[in-house]
Amino acid sequence: MRIFRVFPAIFLMALLFAVQPLAAQEGNGIDYQAWENIASQAEELGSDATATSEELAAMRGRIAEWRGRLQKAQNANGAQIASVKEQIAALGPAPAEGETEDEEIASRREELHKQLSTLQAPRLQAVEAFSRADSIIKQIDEVTDERQATVLAQLSPSPLLPSSWPPALADGAKLVAGIAEEAGQRTMDMGIWSQMRPNFPQVAGYLIAAILLLTIGRRWVNGLPSRLSAHASEYSRAVVAFVVSLGQIALPVAGLFLLVRAIKASGLPGDWTLPFWDALPLAGLILFCGYWLSGQIFPARMVAYDTLNMEQKPRNSARRMTNALALLFAIHHLLSSAVLPLSGVYERVGDEANRVPLEFSDAAISVWHFVLISLAGLALFRLGNALRKLNHKESEAGQGARYRVLSVMGRLSRLMVVIVIALGVMGFINLANGLLWPWILTLALIGLLILLKDFAADIFSMVKHGEEGARDGLIPMLIGFALVILSFPLFLLIWGARGTDLAELWTNFQQGVSFGGITLSPGSVVTLLVVFTIGYMVTRGLQGTFRNTILPKTKLDAGGQNAVVSGLGYVGIFLAALLAITSAGIDLSSLAIVAGALSVGIGFGLQNIVSNFVSGIILLIERPISVGDWIEAGGQQGIVQRISVRSTQVETFDKTEVIVPNSDLISQPVINWTRASQTGRIIIPVGVAYGSDTRRVERILQEIIEDQPLVTVDPAPAVLFRRFGADSLEFEIRAILSDVGAGLGVTSEVCHQIAERFAAEGIEIPFAQRDIWLRNPEVLRDGGTEPTRPEPVASQSSPVPTRHDPRIAFDEAEDGDGIPDADGDR
Repeated sequence: MRIFRVFPAIFLMALLFAVQPLAAQEGNGIDYQAWENIASQAEELGSDATATSEELAAMRGRIAEWRGRLQKAQNANGAQIASVKEQIAALGPAPAEGETEDEEIASRREELHKQLSTLQAPRLQAVEAFSRADSIIKQIDEVTDERQATVLAQLSPSPLLPSSWPPALADGAKLVAGIAEEAGQRTMDMGIWSQMRPNFPQVAGYLIAAILLLTIGRRWVNGLPSRLSAHASEYSRAVVAFVVSLGQIALPVAGLFLLVRAIKASGLPGDWTLPFWDALPLAGLILFCGYWLSGQIFPARMVAYDTLNMEQKPRNSARRMTNALALLFAIHHLLSSAVLPLSGVYERVGDEANRVPLEFSDAAISVWHFVLISLAGLALFRLGNALRKLNHKESEAGQGARYRVLSVMGRLSRLMVVIVIALGVMGFINLANGLLWPWILTLALIGLLILLKDFAADIFSMVKHGEEGARDGLIPMLIGFALVILSFPLFLLIWGARGTDLAELWTNFQQGVSFGGITLSPGSVVTLLVVFTIGYMVTRGLQGTFRNTILPKTKLDAGGQNAVVSGLGYVGIFLAALLAITSAGIDLSSLAIVAGALSVGIGFGLQNIVSNFVSGIILLIERPISVGDWIEAGGQQGIVQRISVRSTQVETFDKTEVIVPNSDLISQPVINWTRASQTGRIIIPVGVAYGSDTRRVERILQEIIEDQPLVTVDPAPAVLFRRFGADSLEFEIRAILSDVGAGLGVTSEVCHQIAERFAAEGIEIPFAQRDIWLRNPEVLRDGGTEPTRPEPVASQSSPVPTRHDPRIAFDEAEDGDGIPDADGDR
């Protein structure tokens, strides 16, 4: 009967294992047979030299879509795989070769490994298919890039050849004639006017609004920043001026957009003029952005401050050349979009172009493009002259980088002009366009980054209400750095990258970088930083709670509380780092061998740091010293201010900071004057002249020391007659103070009272005196030169009474002399 109970369970388990692969595949939603068909077609198309660029682009889009799905499928069965791995790990390590383990454990281990292989099968299949999709996309990109490079390097007739001029003039005349003929025909076509009649109010409204925005509105908005900033506060003036100045772009572009809408709504444009009207809004945006940029970087009149410190003449020249480049760029875009091919990197192979029904000859294209290239090159050369003279040494603090960058760009601009003109003369018009206009846009983007960085600094300064140094603080600098990082895709777009190229870069970036068996992807790095930041903030919050709320209610002293808070911080940061690494999915086991090999060398190089670290942990645990203790170590003494993991900060009595390595506090003798209590002994030596009544002296000294309020009663102070000195009878006052930090002050007061009492009692305090006898002083007095035989100098010492005894000092005492004072001997 029991076997019949077990059989259904075995049958259900076998059925589950059989269904699991199908469920995993179905859960992934990947039809690998369909993928095989589309992948085979893509590989054939990529190797077909006759395939059009349109076909390649369409196929690339389909493969990119499949690749995205396959990338997601690589994470299939993640929870189940993790669970099975944990079960395998719970069984313990597998037996080594030649060893055996329990039969049930071995059977269970084999069963779990089979489950793991079954669960990982969809992942492996997705990884293989993803790799194939990625290689197909790279193959198509290589073909497309090769074709684009061929087009860029296309050689046209030189524009300087006289034979190229007649075709250029003839094609230009045909264009003008076509536009004029179409305008005349469509203007006289009554059918168009009858169709426009219902839309006339709309057309008239668009047209009037466009005219107002392009005339009155533009003049009004050009003077608006100066008028509004004059009424703004000093620290908000720059922000107001910048925000309002954006209207110098928005209003004219809106006017052009309404103008184009009005013309299109009228039905008047035809095949000859419609391409120009389609390209006009973007051309206007280029024009007015250029005008705005020149007015912001090279203003004729300063509103809040100068973005660049330049003399007026080169500033005016740079502004005029920037305006000229903006106008020429707008014309280039208009003609390239509507008439002229070979416009550079912005026209890729396979792009659909909406141009007039007139195909210009290669000679005409070369000539008309070269005219624009020459004019733009001249303006760029003069702008480069103005920029290269910028001197970063005359810049304000923190702004030297922009001067160096612009100065280098100015020099390179002059070189770029020479290269572009030479390419144009040789007939490489497409390549010349592909270098000149992206270079101009690069300069414009650098200028825009400078303005945005200043704008961020102005906002921060406004928030800080104009606080000194706010514009040059850390936050504005970090914002500027972030702007530079975020601008990288824009630079790539300027130099010909497309959205698909950026998507490809992002896909590769998401896959991460592998080294040493560890794969770092943006997701894992962000997860690591976020988890660690949260753990760090939680740790700091707990430290603040313990420091301000919990520990003050305990019986721990200040040093113990500091040790608990510091230990909590170290443990919290360690756990936060460990949790962050685990959450990011980083497996450090693969680095174990490398870490073991490096640990020996690192151990020798960092042994002092490790020693200080371990010593800091010992100091926090054993607490031989604490914050607030008065210590003496390594010839330095002072109050402990902070105990960190590497060193201890001590403030000496002359208010200087001394950093003592923690290993010195563990391996060397340390005197802690206030570790157990604040009490301490002082010793004051006193000398009196021979012949003084020693008992009387002892009584006077005893009275003086007992009258001091900081001297303890138990143990009581003592006055000792120590010895018969060479010049005096030597006494010594020994007393215990309740606060040894006031030792120097008590000593000073005792000395004052001793001098007063001894003077009143007629007790002399001697000091050494020597008499020098000179033989034959008349020779020295008369200035005689007769040599005399040197005689020995006789000296005699005798005690002479005086009002004070300079020998009363700390460091001349015995048996505990030299105790310093917390008040500091300054």
